[in-house]
Amino acid sequence: MIHVDIIPINPWQENTYILSDETKECVIIDPGCLSAEERDAVARFIEQKGYQPVRLLQTHMHLDHVFGSKFIADKYNLKLEAHKDDEFWGEQTVEYAANFGMELDANPPAIGNYLNEGDKVTFGSSSLEVIHVPGHSPGGIVFYSKEDKIAIVGDVLFRESIGRADLPGGDFETLVSNIKNKLLVLDDEVKVYPGHGPASTIGHERTSNPFLT
Repeated sequence: MIHVDIIPINPWQENTYILSDETKECVIIDPGCLSAEERDAVARFIEQKGYQPVRLLQTHMHLDHVFGSKFIADKYNLKLEAHKDDEFWGEQTVEYAANFGMELDANPPAIGNYLNEGDKVTFGSSSLEVIHVPGHSPGGIVFYSKEDKIAIVGDVLFRESIGRADLPGGDFETLVSNIKNKLLVLDDEVKVYPGHGPASTIGHERTSNPFLT
């Protein structure tokens, strides 16, 4: 059974996720730790839990989701795994951060393993299915476990809202269509874990999300 730890972090209160199972192997999704204190806090949490990080996953590569990617990749000797269509975002992270008055030391690592629609991401005794859901970003992906009824959705879908579509590569109609055709077809009980804010369920979003009803 997959256990989900959530660490809200950085000025955007981005949800960094650590998924683990009984083997103590874990995957780190969207490490948003920006400051040295935040990076230390994430590493300390992993150590205290006795987790063994085996994969570094990105739902997408907007800067608030990749602040800590280089740190995690270096510390645990992991390749960054993401969809190829978001590669351009990673390559301009330092430049884009400057628009917000932030001075970053380096871009996140280059994507070391491309994740595509239908891929299986395995760790411990668990697996996650990759669902490609562009619209917020062209390479946006969701990590879904049918068995455990969870979906890590990044900034695609929020509780009673959806991701913005006005950044490069975004498209509102594409986003709404993909949510309806790829996510709302999942079981009502599937728990939705977004990139910011509280969790929800597919059933709640199907009936209560004003962008989708």
